[in-house]
Amino acid sequence: MRKGPDQVRLTGHLPGLDGVRGLAILMVMAVHFVGDATARTAAERLVVKLASYGVLGVDLFFVLSGLLITGLLLDAKNSPHYFRNFYARRTLRIFPLYYLVLATLFIVLPRIGALSPALEEARERQVWLWTYTANFYIAAKSSWAALTYFSHFWSLAIEEHFYLLWPLVVFGFRREALERLCVFVIVGGAALRLALAAAGVSELSISVLTPCRVDALCVGALLAVLSRRADGGQSLVRDSGRAALYLGGLIVAISTWCALMKTGLPLLHQIRSSLYSLFFGALSLLSLRSPRHLVARVFQGRLLRFFGKYSYGLYVYHGLLTWYFLERRMGDRIGAALGHHSLAIAVTAAFGIGASLVIAVLSYEMFEKRFLQLKRFFEAGHELAAPAAAPRIAGVPEP
Repeated sequence: MRKGPDQVRLTGHLPGLDGVRGLAILMVMAVHFVGDATARTAAERLVVKLASYGVLGVDLFFVLSGLLITGLLLDAKNSPHYFRNFYARRTLRIFPLYYLVLATLFIVLPRIGALSPALEEARERQVWLWTYTANFYIAAKSSWAALTYFSHFWSLAIEEHFYLLWPLVVFGFRREALERLCVFVIVGGAALRLALAAAGVSELSISVLTPCRVDALCVGALLAVLSRRADGGQSLVRDSGRAALYLGGLIVAISTWCALMKTGLPLLHQIRSSLYSLFFGALSLLSLRSPRHLVARVFQGRLLRFFGKYSYGLYVYHGLLTWYFLERRMGDRIGAALGHHSLAIAVTAAFGIGASLVIAVLSYEMFEKRFLQLKRFFEAGHELAAPAAAPRIAGVPEP
């Protein structure tokens, strides 16, 4: 059947999702460069409060990863070298930058000079970073400062756990069974968070444990599975706007209750966390609609897609810069130089985001790209023994 004007493609490279990734990284940088600032005036408190919601950018990343990775796995399920290709491509995308940063700061830098106190503290606990278990250490300590410069690596650990196990799950289950499994994990993850909250476990610890966050990944995974039904998931995209409005209304209602009544907060926060994941799932689908729709046009625009292209490097480097600024008291120095606290917050944020972007772009173009080019040897239908038959790389490599 020929596609109608409102039907959209839900497989292959989807520009709208690049924009969603761009929004996610901007949200995360906002919380670290603005949301952690000390507010002195009512206007500053409002800006800082709004920026603090940028922490939800990680939830958006999780949903997006579940959607993209599950889609890739489903499309490659019947292809030769299913496991080899997936794990090789993930390794080429994730490991080079991740381990370059660890090696530079923990092996090379100490040979050049003394480390700062915060960086030395992280070096003493570096085993948690090399093994992608940083989230478990942070959960045990219930402190974002547990690994100082590298505390933001907790989410990379959860992503890596998902990359390790999910290909086995997708390979072992039929599509219908995978749908049911995703629903079970979504409900089970929420139930686990509620149980831990009721038992008095800190919200911080709950928020970084892999079993407590895998439901967000499975929201995206479920959307990927549903989009491969007979109708191609068109109904999902068509109803995404309405779903986002309903879910957004529930989130606002719960947030209002929490702010006014201040009762049952640990449990309500966990319920709201699940609603955020569902909302971001709807938002991701909304980004795939025709550019005739305003929201889709924004996500498919050049600005968000630009930030999305460099989002991995931005995530890695901006967290390091955040701690560097903190140790060097950059905010105070800029404030003293400008003589205006609000302007100092804005300038510090602009400098932090700008520096992160410059480093991330250079890293991608001069280092990461070299490894991404090797991914062509691990595409469906490609044989390592016949490199001359490798397809040419077209466009931006998938995340």
